[in-house]
Amino acid sequence: MEAPNSPGAHLLFVEDDVATREPIAANLGAHGYRVAEVGSAGEATRAWEARRPDLILLDLGLPDRDGLTIVRRVRREATTPILVLSARGEERDRVTALEQGADDYLTKPFGLAELRARIAALLRRAGGPAAGSSGQLSVGAVSLDIARREVHVNGQLVELTPREYELLKVLLSRPGTVVTRGRLLRAVWGTGYSEESHYLHVYISRLRRKLAEADRSGAVADLFVAEPGVGYRVRDTAGEG
Repeated sequence: MEAPNSPGAHLLFVEDDVATREPIAANLGAHGYRVAEVGSAGEATRAWEARRPDLILLDLGLPDRDGLTIVRRVRREATTPILVLSARGEERDRVTALEQGADDYLTKPFGLAELRARIAALLRRAGGPAAGSSGQLSVGAVSLDIARREVHVNGQLVELTPREYELLKVLLSRPGTVVTRGRLLRAVWGTGYSEESHYLHVYISRLRRKLAEADRSGAVADLFVAEPGVGYRVRDTAGEG
């Protein structure tokens, strides 16, 4: 994984409209990214199989298949960040893409500066730990290794996307304490997302499902507690018994 903004970070750009794709790819290339351009789901699949990118830019309205098929395919195999770029601007479209495994969603038309900022944020979260970061966060059967960026449930490794990992880290760092929706959104997605509560609902659901699948006792399913109108907290197993 290349460091964010470093020359050479490899992006796979899946967009069938050449008039849209080429200027964006040229701009990203001018800012140090290496961009592989494809125009269909089939080409995207072949490109993915040939070389795993650091990040995928994905249009949903592809000529051969819906772009969400690419999201599902990638998520079966890897946690590579996926940024959806789509003209579908309804909330249900964003929620569906996030539920399928996308990490972020940008509605067309958008500014190139915002696109680059979103890419940099995703790559930053997908990269290695910051210098000096170490230690472990544990609540019940769930443990998070900060240095390795790994999560285990009862010793079993759980594959999380970069945003899922960051969300869990924020919650585990304050067991028993309610973390507001705004704070979670700003910490995990950035300051421009403080009102995008649907992102949070989707990711909490995904975290619950992934952690519960690794826990035969069923206790992990109740780890996250929703505080209506406020936010979420991780159940403090030591304090709550």
